[in-house]
Amino acid sequence: MAFATRKQIAFEQTAVLCFLAIFIAPVIWLITTAYKPASEIFSVPPRLDFQPTLDHFRYILSYMDVGMLMRNSVIISLGSAVLSLALGVPAGYALARSRWRYATGIAYFFLFIRMVPAVAALIPFYLMMRDIGLLGTWWAVVLINSMFNCAFVTWMMYSYFRALPRDLEEAAMTDGCTPLGAFFKVALPAARSGIIASVLFCVMFSWNDFLFASFLTRLDSKPISVALLTAYGITDVSWGAMGALAHFATVPIVLMALFLNRYFVQGATNGVQ
Repeated sequence: MAFATRKQIAFEQTAVLCFLAIFIAPVIWLITTAYKPASEIFSVPPRLDFQPTLDHFRYILSYMDVGMLMRNSVIISLGSAVLSLALGVPAGYALARSRWRYATGIAYFFLFIRMVPAVAALIPFYLMMRDIGLLGTWWAVVLINSMFNCAFVTWMMYSYFRALPRDLEEAAMTDGCTPLGAFFKVALPAARSGIIASVLFCVMFSWNDFLFASFLTRLDSKPISVALLTAYGITDVSWGAMGALAHFATVPIVLMALFLNRYFVQGATNGVQ
């Protein structure tokens, strides 16, 4: 029995490593491409004993304003996250504590909004932003990302608040606290993990967005996700430049996810109860 158990564990670990290798291989290829000389990027078989070079990083720093691109990505991502939380957290709490029989249906409606294909909203939103003069600005991308992210935050926080007991809030109101005070002083601190998980989801969705950012911004407001497209030339693709840009596009969001991983896992798990 013990031998069979060890064999099963070894098989499971091998399967996990195989799947991990399949998913991580493109990432490793992209990272190493940023440090390979152009002549060795497509060497067959692929070589790992190459002489590292920073030429691709020097190239993009010379011909592209990476600081502006990163600034635009940060503004769009944080702006969307703040606006989504400002609207979605109170909405999720109101639905979770509501005794109205249609509250659950409304919560599912917000989930349905998040499932709508993004491209379906692009053209009407493009025309709206053009008519009100926001086309080409950060606000256009922040607003449309907030529309989708707010629906997700509302659904997630509805599930999270519904899983929290009402005893502490009722005790606070018994002691003279208003419903609004109970929300800020009791419910929000108790839902800290869910809020942090929502922030991470919103930032990741907005940071990685390409469709909205490519159509709704201009040259001075484009984020780093759209700048990756500049690696595609007329006759070829500058894979080294793309690999270098990918560092700036992935490292900040990966570091944030690793730093807040504990809250992310706890909030995401509690939010689906």
